[in-house]
Amino acid sequence: MKIMTWLLVVPGLVWAVLRMGGWDRGILVQLLSFTTYVAAWSWLPLIFALARRQWLAAAVALVAAGALTVAVLPRALSARTSPPGVGVGIQVMTSNMLLGGADPTAIVDLVREYDVDVLAVQEFTPEAETGLKAAGLDQLLPYSSLAPVPGAGGSGLYSRFPITDPGAGRNGGGFHQAYGTIAPPGAQPLLVESAHPAAPSAVSMLKDWRADLRTEPHADPRGTARILLGDFNATLDHAELRDLIGHGYRDAAAVVGRGLVPTWGIYHGPRHYPPITIDHVLVDQRIGVREVQVHRIPRSDHRAVLAWLTVPAVAATPEAK
Repeated sequence: MKIMTWLLVVPGLVWAVLRMGGWDRGILVQLLSFTTYVAAWSWLPLIFALARRQWLAAAVALVAAGALTVAVLPRALSARTSPPGVGVGIQVMTSNMLLGGADPTAIVDLVREYDVDVLAVQEFTPEAETGLKAAGLDQLLPYSSLAPVPGAGGSGLYSRFPITDPGAGRNGGGFHQAYGTIAPPGAQPLLVESAHPAAPSAVSMLKDWRADLRTEPHADPRGTARILLGDFNATLDHAELRDLIGHGYRDAAAVVGRGLVPTWGIYHGPRHYPPITIDHVLVDQRIGVREVQVHRIPRSDHRAVLAWLTVPAVAATPEAK
């Protein structure tokens, strides 16, 4: 029975060491995506060890469960403060269209219902562009920076506000990332980009996945505020994404206690995956987060993520005396 207890305890301990050490290498990149499930399971070995009065095993299990919980639980706890409290409110949304096959009407309905100001789309094809236009997106968000291509590599950015300096870069994984600068009325300019690093779908893709995350634009506290939103193909349990966030960003969902809401793997198609959170809205630390919601999109394996933000306002001009 002691051996059985340790067989339960050791996997959680090893997982905690790998997660806390940021050692996501090889197949571990995929496995660490499911850390939230392991964190919940890790308390069972502790209960089992306590019931058997195996105190050393219980102590080890407590360390493992505690470490994993500390890594995961804050995403479900709303931050006490989300500065700034004043500024200009905007709504942004991101949606991966699964090779362009997602229901365009459902996407446009969300834009209309929630008064979305900026929409980022990934896996954006020419057919998807046509479908969104037919559903009336151009009437709601008339400005755009688009790079539609067949397959999974396309990207798009739609806006209620004029877009300056539009463009789309192509990362090492082969995905485009549409970008542009917007200036909501009364707000300072904002750099917005539709993010889509390579997916760690195989060990052979890990080099591109890691490089794409490392080359995502960092937020510059002395420059224009930035919003980076899209399908990052990474969870907050991946060291590369945490490092990116550490360069001047916050994860909007985690700020408001919605960071454990899954966005991908919602049992689409013949293969069923435990759902995980790989779609994110990353905001400059000068941008406040008021609310985040996640919505199902028919014919896509990703859910859309909506975020209500407060962006810096234009500085008031002193009145002449």
